[in-house]
Amino acid sequence: MTVPARPDVRPLNPNFSSGPCAKRPGWTVNALAGTPVGRSHRARIGKSRLAEVLTRSRAILGLPDDYRIGIVPASDTGAVEMALWSLLGERGLDILAWESFGEGWITDVTKQLRLTDVRTIRADYGRLPDLSQVDFDRDVVFTWNGTTSGVRVPDGDWIPDDRKGLVIADATSAVFAMDIPWHKTDVVTWSWQKVLGGEGAHGMLVLSPRAVARLESYKPAWPLPKIFRMTKGGKLIEGIFEGDTINTPSMLAVEDQIDALRWAEEVGGFPALKARSEANLAAVSSWVERASWAAFLAEDPKIRSCTSMCLVIKAPFFLALPAEDRAAAARRIASLLDKEGIAHDIAFYRDAPPGLRIWGGATIETSDIEALTPWLDWAFAQVEQEYAARV
Repeated sequence: MTVPARPDVRPLNPNFSSGPCAKRPGWTVNALAGTPVGRSHRARIGKSRLAEVLTRSRAILGLPDDYRIGIVPASDTGAVEMALWSLLGERGLDILAWESFGEGWITDVTKQLRLTDVRTIRADYGRLPDLSQVDFDRDVVFTWNGTTSGVRVPDGDWIPDDRKGLVIADATSAVFAMDIPWHKTDVVTWSWQKVLGGEGAHGMLVLSPRAVARLESYKPAWPLPKIFRMTKGGKLIEGIFEGDTINTPSMLAVEDQIDALRWAEEVGGFPALKARSEANLAAVSSWVERASWAAFLAEDPKIRSCTSMCLVIKAPFFLALPAEDRAAAARRIASLLDKEGIAHDIAFYRDAPPGLRIWGGATIETSDIEALTPWLDWAFAQVEQEYAARV
C-alpha cells in the first residue's frame, strides 16, 4: 500500500474547530485595543458597546422590527435554558432530536422540568426526523443545525405561519450562515463563538411578539433562577434587550464581537457570510466525490450542514475493525493532522459515529479547506498503513 507524498501546500489557518471557531481572517489581538477595560458595563460607554452588538446583529440578520434581541449569560446553552425554563409548560411539547444537543434538551424538559405532555421525535445521526409528525398546536423545540451530526433542516417551509404553539430553535451553528425565516420562529438562540468566531460565555436570544406575550401571561410552576428571569411584575424586562444585561459580561468579548460584526458588514453582510460557508461545503463535497475512503455522515445533500461538516470513514479495513478500534483510528487521523499543524480539533464528537468534523463557517477561507483535503488523504493513508502492519 502506497502512502501519498506529503502535500506541499498547507492551510494558512489550521483552526477548523467546531467551537470555539476560527477568528475572522486577519484578526489580531489589536482588534481589542478600544475595549473599555476597568469600566462598568452599566456605564454609558459599556452600555453603548452592548447596544452596538444588538443593533449590528439585528441589521445583518434582518430581524423584524418587532422582534427583541438580547445578550444573555452562559453561551447558547444559557439562552436555550432561559427559553425552556421560562416558556414551557403552558401547553404540550413536541421536541426533536437527531444529535447530542437535541438529546440534551430532551433530558432537560423531561428530567429537570419534568414536563409530562412531551412527544419526542428522534432520528439517528446523519438523518432528520419526519418533520410532518410535528404538531404546531403544541410548543416545538429543535436544533436548526445539528453541530455534532452535520445535519440541518433544509428550510422553514415545514413550520406553518398560523401555529398556535411557540417554535423554539437552537440555531447556534446556523445563524449567520443559513437562512432563518424569522417570522416562522418565536425564540432563536446562538452564541458568539460559532459562525463569526467570537469569544465564549455569552449567548444571544431573539424573541417574537408571541414569545413576549407568553412571558407576560404565563407563570411557570417552578422557581426561576435569577439569570433566567425575563419579566418583572408580569412585564418584560426591556433593559435586557437594550444592552442592560442580566449579569456582568466580558467587555473584551463584547469588543471582539463588535469587531466580528464589523468584518461581516465589510465582506457583504449576511449574503456574503452564507456564500462563504456554502463555498466551504462545496469544496468538501468536491473532495468527498473523489475520495475513496470518506463520506458525509448526512447522506442526503439537502440536509448537509455548511458549517459543521461531519464525515465518516467507509474504507473496508476501517469497517472491519471493532467499534473501539474504529474510534481510535478516526482519532488517530485527527491527531496526525493536529501534530503536523494542518488541522486542529477535527475529531468526531464523542457521541457521534467515528469520523471527522470540519468547521466551515464564514470565518474559514475556502482556500484553507482546499489545502486541507490532500492532507486528509495523506493522514488516512498513514493510519491505514499502521493498522495493516498490525495484521
